[in-house]
Amino acid sequence: MGALLPQEIIAAKRDGEALAPEAIRSFVAGFADGGVTDAQIAAFGMAVFFRGMAPAEAVALTEAMRDSGDVLAWPEIGRPILDKHSTGGVGDNVSLMLAPIVAACGGAVPMISGRGLGHTGGTLDKMEAIPGYGVSPDNALFRRVVKEAGCAIIGQTGRLAPADKRFYAVRDVTATVESIPLITASILSKKLAAGLEGLVLDVKTGSGAFMASEDAARALAESLVAVANGAGLKTTALVTDMDQPLAAEAGNAVEVRGAVRFLTGAHRNPRLLDVTLALVGEMLAQGGLAANAEDGRARAEAKLGDGTAAEIFGRMAALLGGPADFVERMDAHLPAAPIEREVRAETAGTVAAIETRALGLAVVALGGGRTRPEDPVDHAVGLVDLAPVGHRLERGAPLCRILARSEEGAEAAERRVRAAYRLGEAPPPARPPVIARIG
Repeated sequence: MGALLPQEIIAAKRDGEALAPEAIRSFVAGFADGGVTDAQIAAFGMAVFFRGMAPAEAVALTEAMRDSGDVLAWPEIGRPILDKHSTGGVGDNVSLMLAPIVAACGGAVPMISGRGLGHTGGTLDKMEAIPGYGVSPDNALFRRVVKEAGCAIIGQTGRLAPADKRFYAVRDVTATVESIPLITASILSKKLAAGLEGLVLDVKTGSGAFMASEDAARALAESLVAVANGAGLKTTALVTDMDQPLAAEAGNAVEVRGAVRFLTGAHRNPRLLDVTLALVGEMLAQGGLAANAEDGRARAEAKLGDGTAAEIFGRMAALLGGPADFVERMDAHLPAAPIEREVRAETAGTVAAIETRALGLAVVALGGGRTRPEDPVDHAVGLVDLAPVGHRLERGAPLCRILARSEEGAEAAERRVRAAYRLGEAPPPARPPVIARIG
């Protein structure tokens, strides 16, 4: 297409034409130099929303956004550079266990994570429940932690894929977030900029997922895998179940506590264990640290069993400013909510279904999440001991416990929890936590 004006590129996509890579690159370059306005970004996003993109176009868009800022390289590490990305859910603290497990198995995980928005929890909000933990280290400290601990969970810097930040802000207020090519480019531009050698994607489906239908989740997973591999990054995806919370707790400090208990072996929720080990197995196979995903899973189980992964989590937390004895004395360090309330079943029955999104919103209502990016978060509040699907309850048995800052907050959360649970006579058909592998 050559050097076209922004409006010509918008018109071509509006009319269903396939854009050449150089046209996409010139359009994205205009995000930084002011050559493209917010109105033109919005128009382009809407054109893509309705017309879609061919895989080659999505690869070009992803690569152009990657190249809009710094692209990291890790020559000093001497280990495979691996990562995972989740599309978000409720009670999903997998990253907190996965990063140290992969590090224990010989990989390096420079995990650049996000905050919670809407009903989903954010990895950064969870890590900030640890007193002193710094999610915004300078580049030198970030690299030192990855080298010394094998993993670092931090926030996105302004210098990684800045074009994505501007594009997403416009999409967010112009109803074009739910476009598969644009979601794909947004996720992958940041991962490609992080200098990865292998990536595993956890694409959620169900009542607590952004992609509620399995068909939509599979379509997104297939797009992500095709575009990432097209851009030269070895990638697989797992489609996993979010028709109920992944773990028995939802919140920030409560999920950190759950992660430490998981790593030390004090308690491991079976569904959470299955998803975590499946993702780790894929990552180790990609990095050449295991013969295949099954072998990777076995290696991960061994490092969980011997305590190495828990030790690495503690080392990472301390290097990033947290307490040196966090793993050993987490209850002394994590914030605790002043009010605890049990939500008891009003009738006997088996948990037939959970409106998982409603539980996520109950955490938000307690103050444990945010409805706007600038909202503060109360790390102490949350839901614990959530009864899973298929669990039999007698009348008066607890559905969960609410940890709240105020009685009013506890009452509002209780209403949401009751509305989220549906009890029946017979247990529903079992649904595996890992539904499909795309790769």
